[in-house]
Amino acid sequence: MQTATPVARKATRPRADALRNRERIVTAAREMFVEFGPDVPLDEIARRAGVGNATVYRNFPDRDSLVREVVCSVMDRTAAAAEAALAATGDAFEALERFVHTAADERISALCPMVQSTFDENHPDLEAARERIEQLTEEIMDRAKAAGQLRSDVGVGDVMLIASQLSRPPAGAGCELADRYVHRHLQLFLDGLRAPARSVLPGTAMTMEDLRQA
Repeated sequence: MQTATPVARKATRPRADALRNRERIVTAAREMFVEFGPDVPLDEIARRAGVGNATVYRNFPDRDSLVREVVCSVMDRTAAAAEAALAATGDAFEALERFVHTAADERISALCPMVQSTFDENHPDLEAARERIEQLTEEIMDRAKAAGQLRSDVGVGDVMLIASQLSRPPAGAGCELADRYVHRHLQLFLDGLRAPARSVLPGTAMTMEDLRQA
């Protein structure tokens, strides 16, 4: 008796509507995490996304997986904006500006603390997204320095820390006030990064390792 040869099957691909639902869930979760924090009920996220509760749990079996997906997607979009700017113009400082302003729009400063407070910050997906954005920022800054556009006494950690601080509303201030002025203040910061430097900075440039150990 001959054994039947297994028929090769094509790998199933998610349907377009399933992908759209997943994107809607991630977008709604990002908005609500920024507004209410990572403990917002998943039922509320489903309601804002316009999908059923079962759809949320089918895509994300627990809260940690959803928070992780939101943070990774935000970091990926921010990195993609910087890459696109660099490819479009070849201007490293313009790419740095695009990165900083996009990071503010994506609310990275509000979302990234969740990595340390809700789940394993060493998850492979998070590490990959974090490494990509750190390496890209370092590459852009190195190119801007080589072109004489960026002052030489700043490090990746300096940019990440200050951009994060400027993207958060001050204590006692509403988010609407911060949103109104965030890009104005970020541009003031970016202009201060341009070479030639007008002053000597105290201390040494901050690296990402310095920032992680702070």
